[in-house]
Amino acid sequence: MANDFTHRAVRALGGKTIHRLGLSPSFGLDEAGCAEALEQLQYVFWNPRASKFTGPLREACRRDRERYVIAGGPTLTYFPGQLQRYVDRARKLLGTDHLDVLQLYWLGKMSRFSPSMLEEMVRIRETGAVRALAVSIHDRPRAGRLAEDSALDLLMIRYNAAHPGAEQDIFPHLAKRQPAVVAYTATSWRKLLKAPSGWTGPVMTAGDCYRFCLSSPHVDVVLTGPKDVGELRQNLAALERGPLGEEEQGWMREFGKKVHG
Repeated sequence: MANDFTHRAVRALGGKTIHRLGLSPSFGLDEAGCAEALEQLQYVFWNPRASKFTGPLREACRRDRERYVIAGGPTLTYFPGQLQRYVDRARKLLGTDHLDVLQLYWLGKMSRFSPSMLEEMVRIRETGAVRALAVSIHDRPRAGRLAEDSALDLLMIRYNAAHPGAEQDIFPHLAKRQPAVVAYTATSWRKLLKAPSGWTGPVMTAGDCYRFCLSSPHVDVVLTGPKDVGELRQNLAALERGPLGEEEQGWMREFGKKVHG
């Protein structure tokens, strides 16, 4: 199980074996769909404002808290004091004594990653209120430096067929510390789901986009944001096809280049 395509034991998450498709519930999935998703998926990118999801997640945690990896953080974070307030509120809303991943969003834009901010993140991790520290970041060279030398346990990065630059700027820097990698924008905000001007070949499906990400051995989890339970089931079924073959890799990369322009 830990070594197949759909599941992985993630060292940076305490060696927990999880489904490699992670859930972002902010794109329309209703309460029943969220509950169904939690029957199969373990990595959850949670936001308190996704109110339809908080109830099903709280109930799932009540049944088996150790099954899930809950990741989240304040939407805008410029002061260290915001972190503890967020963690306390999140634990209360979810009825849990800890979060698995405390995350700063989009460094340099929505979060300020100062020495005092990192010090506070580490302090909270040491209390046991969170188990791992993470950031999301678009600055790939900086992400590579953080992968190589920082207190972070996880990086959430943009990676898809139209934006494969992490293969040069980030992935070569993972070996030393082995932080976890979560990929997002797998469909490039749905741009990869339609043919660009002049393209006459096959067009990627959402499932293709997730398989592209997970065919990299460096990606532990890729986030999906289904709008309904039908999309959720299609995405799960697509992963059963396994990693990309050489021919699939070829046309998807060429398609991604065309989409990127």
